[in-house]
Amino acid sequence: MAARNSTSKSRPLYMISVAAELAGVHPQTLRIYERRRLIRPQRSAGNTRLYSEADIERLRMIQHLTQVEGINLAGVERIMELERTVESMRDEIERLRRHAEDAAGRRSAHTEMKAGIVMVRRGSLVRREGS
Repeated sequence: MAARNSTSKSRPLYMISVAAELAGVHPQTLRIYERRRLIRPQRSAGNTRLYSEADIERLRMIQHLTQVEGINLAGVERIMELERTVESMRDEIERLRRHAEDAAGRRSAHTEMKAGIVMVRRGSLVRREGS
């Protein structure tokens, strides 16, 4: 479900004038943000900028950081870079967690298998216990 939701949020819907109005900024501000690589709208076949819901959320966050928090665009760039790093690290932690769980499961299965193969010698007869 999350994948579908994030996909629908990334679908390009709004032309620059609508996106600017939704984000509460001037269209020229969006062009500046694009030049600074703070936002990367998709393009139509005719090269028109198209903004998604995720882009609008990002624009609102940039506006909050600059207008409410008083952070300049260089600071916003750094914050966004750090957020990408944190997200990447979260993904890596999740990947490693799954890997550790898989390894623990394999180790447990191996231990159980070994316990069933313990052999007891009686004279020349070999018998498995636990079978």
